[in-house]
Amino acid sequence: MFNNFKILYHQGKQFIPDVTTVEVPGIFRGRPIISTESVDVKKLQSVCPTKAIGENPVSIDMGKCTFCGACSIAFPTKIKFTKDYKTASNERENLIVYEGVETPIKFDPNKTRKEIHSLFKNSLKLRQISAAGDNSCEWELNAAGNVNFDMGRFGVEFVASPRHADGIVITGPISENMAEPLKICYDATPSPKVIILAGTDAISGGIFNESPALNRNFLNNYKIDLYLPGNPTHPLTIINGILGLIGKK
Repeated sequence: MFNNFKILYHQGKQFIPDVTTVEVPGIFRGRPIISTESVDVKKLQSVCPTKAIGENPVSIDMGKCTFCGACSIAFPTKIKFTKDYKTASNERENLIVYEGVETPIKFDPNKTRKEIHSLFKNSLKLRQISAAGDNSCEWELNAAGNVNFDMGRFGVEFVASPRHADGIVITGPISENMAEPLKICYDATPSPKVIILAGTDAISGGIFNESPALNRNFLNNYKIDLYLPGNPTHPLTIINGILGLIGKK
């Protein structure tokens, strides 16, 4: 019983009536805030395992960040992670947070293809592809459709076949062995189709970025419609990102 109370304390109530305004309980790390305090940037960069921290000005690339919190632990007055889960964007550069800037992550509806809003606003079926993922983002994508978050209420669901899908969601850094199956799955999806990258590994390669076992050429050949940062990405990030993509309020 004590364990049940502990879960309730950390997670709060299980069903979420409004996924756009709910506050995340527990120890969730969302959008970072970087102060203008002067620090040794080289030391700050040295604690990041994925080289997500830039300089002049100091920045954090959430597409590379593993949200491990090492930087905020080493430099608590310089970097702080908020509970803001609305970190998805349709533009890769919008995932970079700069020092002294505390505005939410931007989502530019004008950069979204018009057919996405017109065709998928009320129904979007997705095929998830684990391209050498570690099952963390895969679990969170599954969680987005459970009774807690209930992504299906917005007409967004995962399907078993790419031939029944409106787009694909890629997780994992895309290994050499998964490069061809990924392309086959994409080709089997009817047009027009969306491409969503879920998690740090899919967006940048994460800690595996420089591995010779990866083949990320697929991402150079097609426009990515939505980036969902996180390691793993949170169900609320997933749902709010997709709602922003399809233009559903």
